Amino acid sequence: MSELTTVARPYAKAAFEFAVEANAVDSWQEMLVFAAEVSKNDTMTSFLSGGASVEQAQDLFLKVCDEQLDSKGQNFIKIMAENERLLVLPQVAQQFGELKAEYEKEIAVDVTSAIELAAEQVTTLSAALEKRLARKVKLNCNVDANVVSGLIIKAGDMVIDGSVRGKLNRLATTMQS
Repeated sequence: MSELTTVARPYAKAAFEFAVEANAVDSWQEMLVFAAEVSKNDTMTSFLSGGASVEQAQDLFLKVCDEQLDSKGQNFIKIMAENERLLVLPQVAQQFGELKAEYEKEIAVDVTSAIELAAEQVTTLSAALEKRLARKVKLNCNVDANVVSGLIIKAGDMVIDGSVRGKLNRLATTMQS
């Protein structure tokens, strides 16, 4: 998997830099996500893996994507096809999304609670996290009855476990040592 990430990185970076220059980051992200979904299709994956020529791969891929790609997006796909890299499009799209989030100073935060949070709680939590993380926060709220009470917040590598279950686990660990 890390090999695919390494292969995808220069393509994602080049696409992102071009999209920023052209002031078209959102449209490029849409194109890459669509192309990534096409490349993940089982039929397309087997065709691309089956030894199709570069021209055949380009033609089929561009026909399937049709109007979803503008001329610059089509050129990007042609370059990836020439280098036999169409199968790494999902990783390119993922890394492009990460570059976009970094550029826009945005972070996705997963919040897990025992019950659904009220709109006021979501607003308050979002404001507090934006202040702490110095970024725009996009909350993904989930409900898990196993949390018991409190919240578990995950933002990138940071985890804040304010759940009762987490506190009980820490207490048990402390008492055992």
